[in-house]
Amino acid sequence: MCTASSTLGSAVWALPPLILHPFNERVPPSTLLENSKAALMLSGLIPNDGTDDEALKRRLLNGRYAELRMLFFLGKDVFRWLDQCVECARKIPELADDVEPQSFACLLTADPPHNVRQKLISWGVADYSSIFARAIGLNAAFAEPPALALLSEEFLRAYHRYADHLFQCFMESRPHRPLQQLNFRFDLYASGEYSKLLESEWENG
Repeated sequence: MCTASSTLGSAVWALPPLILHPFNERVPPSTLLENSKAALMLSGLIPNDGTDDEALKRRLLNGRYAELRMLFFLGKDVFRWLDQCVECARKIPELADDVEPQSFACLLTADPPHNVRQKLISWGVADYSSIFARAIGLNAAFAEPPALALLSEEFLRAYHRYADHLFQCFMESRPHRPLQQLNFRFDLYASGEYSKLLESEWENG
C-alpha cells in the first residue's frame, strides 16, 4: 500500500466525483455466503454439511471467480475516475508536472476524504482500502475479466493476494507525487444516486 505523505500547503482542489455502477453479474449474496461456507468446510473450521469435497471445491472456485469479476468491474469505474483526475490536474500549475494516476490511486486507498470514507462505511464497506487496491490491481493487469477456464485453481484460491501485488506493481510503475485529503475533495456516488442528483439539478436549474 502507498503512504500519503506529500502536502501542497493549504490549497484545496475539487476533483470529479467517483461514480460506481452496479455490477451486472446477477450474483445473489447467498452465492458469496456459500463460497465462504465452502472455504470454511474445506479447511475444517466448520462441520461439513454432507457435500463432498469436489463439490465444495467447485463452489469455492465459482464464488472466488464471481468476487474477482465484481472487483474487476469496480476497477473499471475507478480507472475512469483516475483518468478524469489526471486530466483535471494537468490544468493546475502546482500539480501539472508530477501527478499520475498512481497519485490519485494513493489518495483513494490511503487517505480518502472523510465524507467518502464515511459513505463507504455506511454502505458496509469497512475494508475499502483493500477493495479499491485489488480492483485497481486487476484492471492494471487485464483489459477484460479473464474466462474462468484460463485461471488456475491456485490463482482463484488466492486471487486477492495476487491482486494486492498487482496493485503494488502498478503503484511502483511510475514516479508520482503522493497526495493527501487535506488538499483535495471529491464525492462518491452510486450511479443511480448520481443520476437522480443531476435530474434534481436540471429541474431546479
